[in-house]
Amino acid sequence: MDNNSEITIEADKLTKTFASKTVVDEVSFSIKKGEIFGFLGPNGSGKSTVIRMLCGLINPTKGQGFINGINVTQNAELIRQSIGYMSQKFGLYPDLTVEQNLNFYGQIYGVPDQKLELRKSELCEQIGLNPYLKNKAEQLSGGWKQRLALACSLLHNPSVLFLDEPTAGIDPVARREVWDLLFDLSTEGMTMLVTTHYMDEAERCNRVGYIYLSKMIAIGSIKELIASPDLREPNSYQVSLQGEPSMAIYAYLRSLDYLKDITIFGKNLHATLPNNLTIEALKDLISNNVKCENLFIQNSEPSLEDIFVMLTKKQKHISVL
Repeated sequence: MDNNSEITIEADKLTKTFASKTVVDEVSFSIKKGEIFGFLGPNGSGKSTVIRMLCGLINPTKGQGFINGINVTQNAELIRQSIGYMSQKFGLYPDLTVEQNLNFYGQIYGVPDQKLELRKSELCEQIGLNPYLKNKAEQLSGGWKQRLALACSLLHNPSVLFLDEPTAGIDPVARREVWDLLFDLSTEGMTMLVTTHYMDEAERCNRVGYIYLSKMIAIGSIKELIASPDLREPNSYQVSLQGEPSMAIYAYLRSLDYLKDITIFGKNLHATLPNNLTIEALKDLISNNVKCENLFIQNSEPSLEDIFVMLTKKQKHISVL
């Protein structure tokens, strides 16, 4: 266990094997108090299994997990009092009202009646649920269901919150509102581990970890990951392009075998060029082969999505060898 008293969540070589298959392989990371940690990776990479081990729901085959310095395996019941969990499909009861759901989960968490009323009042004010207390959960929009799920996970005032794709399937406005609430909780000192497939959400986290095929293959702040030369295509650099018609430019660039990658980002195209191809040479190639206007190309930093796509491709290549 790390001696740093600010470490709230720690995974120390967590490993889980089912039968002969290792689904989590020596995953290690630590998260400080008040930090929002993005836990990213493809479906089936081991994210949910890591969370289940850290919540004390399953025991690791090897390794250890700690919450607030307490060994999860040895004190599973104790640590559950200090953690909250919110998933994409949180177990709300659709036939119960918002208030009845809050009362039910307050009882499940063992919150005394007097404290529960005070805590409900605080959360409903903070999360904005007061106008909907008498509405059945099934009548709420996706965004408000997620707000209610968040409130239910916070009733026992946990210091650590695990969120498994908390904004999947809700609209952009609701997503931003949920994240505003998470930022408020973070400033109050709550520590959060969040899984998401949205790169814009990952970029809102203090740090991120990327797990692939059971192994943690990258971890750090967004700036650290984007700046790291080890997490870029070797012998290449990134450019951003604009021009019309963009799809014709895109189709032409896709036909060039020596381009590392080409992707559409809104009005821009992102391309990874070999070092021996200059921007001026690329402009000449496009101008000579595509009838286009307003062509503009400049150097750019890879996005977080670019980094993770490159990491995934590299790991696929290694697994084939």
